[in-house]
Amino acid sequence: MAEKHGALSINSDNIFPIIKKWLYSDHDIFYRELISNGCDAITKLKKLAVMGDYEEVEGEEYKIEVYASAKDKTLTFVDNGLGMTEEEVDKYINQIAFSGATDFINKYKDKAGDEQIIGHFGLGFYSAFMVADKVTIETCSYKEGAKPVYWECDGGTNYTMSESDDDIRGTAITLYLNEDCLEYANEYRVKEVIQKYCAFMPYNIYFINEDKEEEEAAKKEAEKKEKDKVIEVDTTQEDELVGDAPKKDEAEEKKEDATEEKKEERKPLNDTNPLWMRNPKDCTDEQYIDFYQHVFLDFKKPLFWIHLNMVYPFNLKGILYFPKINTQYDQLEGTIKLYNNQVFIADNIKEVIPEFLLLLKGVIDCPDLPLNVSRSALQNDGFVKKISDYITKKVADKLTGMYKNNKEDYEKYWDDLSPFIKFGCLKDEKFCDKMTDYMLFKDINGKYITLPEYLEEGKEKYENKVFYISDEVAQSQYINMFKEEGMNAVYLTHNIDNPYITHLEGKNENVKFLRIDADLADNFVGKKLTEEQTKEYTDKLSEAFKKATGNDKLVVKVESMKNENVSSVLTVSEESRRMMEMMRVYNMGGMDPNMFGAGEAETLVLNANNKLVKYILDNPEGEYKDMICNQLYDLAVLANKPLSAEKMTAFVKRSNDLLGLLI
Repeated sequence: MAEKHGALSINSDNIFPIIKKWLYSDHDIFYRELISNGCDAITKLKKLAVMGDYEEVEGEEYKIEVYASAKDKTLTFVDNGLGMTEEEVDKYINQIAFSGATDFINKYKDKAGDEQIIGHFGLGFYSAFMVADKVTIETCSYKEGAKPVYWECDGGTNYTMSESDDDIRGTAITLYLNEDCLEYANEYRVKEVIQKYCAFMPYNIYFINEDKEEEEAAKKEAEKKEKDKVIEVDTTQEDELVGDAPKKDEAEEKKEDATEEKKEERKPLNDTNPLWMRNPKDCTDEQYIDFYQHVFLDFKKPLFWIHLNMVYPFNLKGILYFPKINTQYDQLEGTIKLYNNQVFIADNIKEVIPEFLLLLKGVIDCPDLPLNVSRSALQNDGFVKKISDYITKKVADKLTGMYKNNKEDYEKYWDDLSPFIKFGCLKDEKFCDKMTDYMLFKDINGKYITLPEYLEEGKEKYENKVFYISDEVAQSQYINMFKEEGMNAVYLTHNIDNPYITHLEGKNENVKFLRIDADLADNFVGKKLTEEQTKEYTDKLSEAFKKATGNDKLVVKVESMKNENVSSVLTVSEESRRMMEMMRVYNMGGMDPNMFGAGEAETLVLNANNKLVKYILDNPEGEYKDMICNQLYDLAVLANKPLSAEKMTAFVKRSNDLLGLLI
């Protein structure tokens, strides 16, 4: 076969159905595309005015109007931008993916102003066919002598184009909705979608319910006719009808008309100058809070925020909020809204927002983003990574700056901040390195300290060991024991803390984190028992407790504690506990942790100096031995975790029986 060269061709008959059905994942996105096209048309006209190629009409408001009629099943998008000539309609509408925005940018690239053109691909208009059986365009160019154009297409690849009767500058696009998409003509649905995609577009967007306006017009006409009815008047009373009374009625009428006009004044659905586009110096705390509560529907006030404002090497503006969360109930899930020239792109795009910052709430507007064809995602390139790195750096700078300059506030916010920061340290090595010296731990006395400070303080009593509390109530017995011995521990109560301490142990080779109930520290032990005593006591007590509790696998350990009032404690192996928690995360709760070499999960530690323990040792056949054994075991468990319903019932009954012996 002879070598052949050529160019690939695309058949519009094949490509058009793909554009209609698969270009966008969400059908309601056509609102964004058509309204942003209208904004581009206005922006182009304003650029032409700046360059002297167009003389603006004094006092004219640039705007987008959206008309909806559920009765007629239509939606109409009207802009007063530069409009199109017949040649431009033929070029930019009849040729798929031929972008007028790209043409305009290339033509005026040396004269371009600050306003940004949103569209670049020339495909947004065709999103209308996702919801419409027929689409019409009526457009008139700003160019002198340009004839208005009417264009119509029924959803196929054939169209009709003729001269229009409407010679008003701008473009009106009407969608004749198909039966499956009639919801998009509903007033509440229209406003909802516009708020979703177009809440901050740069020109005012107005909504007009044509059905409602028609009803109101008919009502007014009926009322007018009612007022205009002829009333017969007795001429003998004519004198009484003359004078100042008509003037008073006229004044009241004018007042009523003015009030009615004021009532009918339309308000835009969007904010054309969102907070992130303003200079941070011009924004008040109240404005930041109001913006946060309005956009994210969160009645709680944020802790603080970071206002991003970068011009070089790329244009990026935005606001990142650190929300106040309830670590017990709230999910660590935020919302970062991504915008391009005030046009909503998507929530939580991980290519540009570092994963750990997705726990925050905020908005980021970057006109330089390399969007894909659908404008709902990004082309993943090196530029996006630079944006992500910049955002990470700004967050780290804000946090470290707060620590250095306002440590009191930093400590005040720490309990709320720590989940975000710890997650960031796990996910981003650079962020972790920046934050290493600014990680705080709340200790047993309510003081905030760093890891080096904790280790330095306890080097004599517990060298390189970090004791922590995960549940203040359940572990209260151990907390009291620590305080009595002048020992310190830190609070680590969030789900993120388990992987975080594992991460810290990896970075600090000699440091070991132990939950406060993981083992009985030597500090609590008084005079050591001899080997013979230890073996004797352990054998006797193991037999007694296993028999009384019916648990043959119960591990018993005997120590001579300083505090004789402490009868028993339950210790949980740190390795076993972490393994069990990991297994729960991965739905492996039914498996034996011993399979992974985790060792014994729980150990009952009995105090040889306690009177009740001595009673069991001295009275192996005592009447109340079993009752006391079960009570001491349950008390140890309660200091560690809740009892099951069945065991709690037995515990309460046994407690009452024991109290009865005192009477």
